[in-house]
Amino acid sequence: MFDGYRAAFEKYGFCPAVKSKGFLYISGQVGTRPDGTAPESIADQTTWAFKRVEELLRIAGLNLGDLVDVTSYHVDIENTLPHFLDVKKHFIKSPYPAWSIIGISGLSRPELKVEIQAVAALRD
Repeated sequence: MFDGYRAAFEKYGFCPAVKSKGFLYISGQVGTRPDGTAPESIADQTTWAFKRVEELLRIAGLNLGDLVDVTSYHVDIENTLPHFLDVKKHFIKSPYPAWSIIGISGLSRPELKVEIQAVAALRD
């Protein structure tokens, strides 16, 4: 799923996720398809962002239930947040992680409207 993103990781000099001191730190994941294109709808972008977080967790032997802290960034938050929350409830179940929701003016590409950064606790 991440082969198409390797160039971006190299270009911007970051890792998609890093394990350190009992946690998995997941870099901000945007809602693009594996080919790098962004869906037009906020719901689809949110779904792809969660799928990317979910895949990074899977690679580390974790799942969405292992998340302990999440920050989501929203362009045009008044209009995008309701669509984001509709999708979020399909991915995130109780007990919920800590979560910060932040409105921003833009992301790395103008068509991107949602980004999700997360921290998960590693299992013993």
